Amino acid sequence: MAVVTFFGKIVRQKTEPGLGLRWPWPIETVYKLDQRIQNFESKGKFEEIRLGDQNIILLEVYVGWRIDDPKQFFPKFLNGSIAVAEDRLQELVRNAKNEVAGKHVLSDFISTDEKQMKFPQVEAEILKRVQQDVAQGYGLEVKFLQIKKIGLPESVTRNVFDRMSSERQFYISQIESSGEEAATKIKSKADSDAAKLLSDADAQAYEIRGHGEEQMMHSLQILQQNTNLANLNMQIGALTEMLKDRTTLILDQSTAPLNLLQPLPPQKFEATNAAGGRNP
Repeated sequence: MAVVTFFGKIVRQKTEPGLGLRWPWPIETVYKLDQRIQNFESKGKFEEIRLGDQNIILLEVYVGWRIDDPKQFFPKFLNGSIAVAEDRLQELVRNAKNEVAGKHVLSDFISTDEKQMKFPQVEAEILKRVQQDVAQGYGLEVKFLQIKKIGLPESVTRNVFDRMSSERQFYISQIESSGEEAATKIKSKADSDAAKLLSDADAQAYEIRGHGEEQMMHSLQILQQNTNLANLNMQIGALTEMLKDRTTLILDQSTAPLNLLQPLPPQKFEATNAAGGRNP
């Protein structure tokens, strides 16, 4: 883009490349303007800004801008000087940065809780303020503005670290308290469940024991009616206990309960056959 002046006064602007007729210098002069996006950062050291909570913070920003209206831009900045325009923008950005940051507190910039920080909101507020200022006949457009760096004075840094440590300890105490409360609830429920299981087990044991004693009394009644059967059961039980392991015993065969292993006498066998109506 170029601006053509006639004796120093803008008469026309040229936005397309190509040949054109003009009066020779110094009657007409052509000034070329760069319409690319220009970038710059805050110059010099950090500037201290007092926040709404009386803390001090240092901010550095970088800005992107471009020429929007050559007819306004050219006479405003010494025949379209980019350097002069950036110097003026530096001043506008500094004022907007101080004004907007002064409405915020330190936790909007630095906090252990990322949900409290408001970087995008602060950047948007500063950008909006700068755009409103340059709209007053500067002939340029601010495309973006972002915070590049944050700094703290040494005294504030110590206070911030102490506060962050305090906040972290508070969160630790909350987590520990919640853990202890959950552990107490779990232990109480476990004790309650264990007591209920033991109670149910005792009830079942009493029921089984009662049923067993009932069966035992019934068996005793039957054995009392038939002493021979009781004696036989006792001998079988003793024999089973003796032979449950692979053990070799040498005993008299007539000793109870080994006498049960003796074959029946012949006379008893014949008597049994005769009673059954069989012939030998």
